[in-house]
Amino acid sequence: MFTLPLICNLIISTLVFMLAAWYLRRMLEAHEIPKSMTRGLLVFVLACIIASASGDAVDWVHEKIYGPETTAQSTGDILQILKAAGLSSEPIQSH
Repeated sequence: MFTLPLICNLIISTLVFMLAAWYLRRMLEAHEIPKSMTRGLLVFVLACIIASASGDAVDWVHEKIYGPETTAQSTGDILQILKAAGLSSEPIQSH
């Protein structure tokens, strides 16, 4: 199920992206690879992969510490809200 990322996940993956891009640029300059569109794209893609992996690691650690997140609403809850608001043609059933 898709969940919104944690704020710390966004912050850490952004910092990791910047550090990875900086390091990859320096590494490619050290190997005297000329600046080009391909080199820029390579740096971008590799930095994205590294940042994504760091974000996944943050989520994994958070889940190991706090356990899996519970869902806020189920489909039945949403249907009940729609019925109560009069947006559904089906009558409300009491439990």
